[in-house]
Parts: sequence; structure tokens; C-alpha cells
Amino acid sequence: MQLSSKQPLHPHLRTFLWPALVGGAIGLLLILSFVLSVDNPDPDWPRWWRVRPLIIVPLAGAAGGAAFHYLLYLRRVSRLPAVLAIVLGILVFVVGLWLGIVLGLDGTLWD
Repeated sequence: MQLSSKQPLHPHLRTFLWPALVGGAIGLLLILSFVLSVDNPDPDWPRWWRVRPLIIVPLAGAAGGAAFHYLLYLRRVSRLPAVLAIVLGILVFVVGLWLGIVLGLDGTLWD
């Protein structure tokens, strides 16, 4: 099977990408608020210390957004209560984003 560049994305992939992009954008905006607030970085930090958090945190946000979407999908295909799916999805998103921030800022702002 050969893929053409004119083939549209699979509908499920399209609906999966949107929450991941939104989660990644939330993570990027959040980490930018931390990274851009540093006026005088510690001289012991690596020269390119901003790169790691700007990559890791949006990826964690995208994974959290995708997990949130998957939990909402599970709510539709199973009999999971809507409130439980939403609360669990938000919890997974926030914990994932927090872990991404810790991992991204470890050794610099997170000491």
C-alpha cells in the first residue's frame, strides 16, 4: 500500500491530534511563563538550559491531552460515567504536565 500525500488523515487520527495539539499548546504557554521570567540565570546552568523544558513540557502536555481525549472516548464506548471520565482526564492531564515540568526544569529552576 502506497501512501499519497493527497490522502486525508484517518478521521480518528484527526480527532486524536486536536486534543494533543491543545495540550501541547497549554504546556508550551505554561513553560514559557517560567522560562521567560528568568532574567539572570545561574552561571552553573548549561548554556542552552531553556531548550530541554521547551521540548519536554509541550510533549507532556500533548500526551496529557491525548490521554484526556482517550478517556472521553472510553466514556462513549463503555458505560463509564461522564463526570468520572472528565475528572480522571483532568487529573491525568495535570499530573502529566506537572511531571513534565519537573523533568524539564530539573537541575535549573527545579532544585
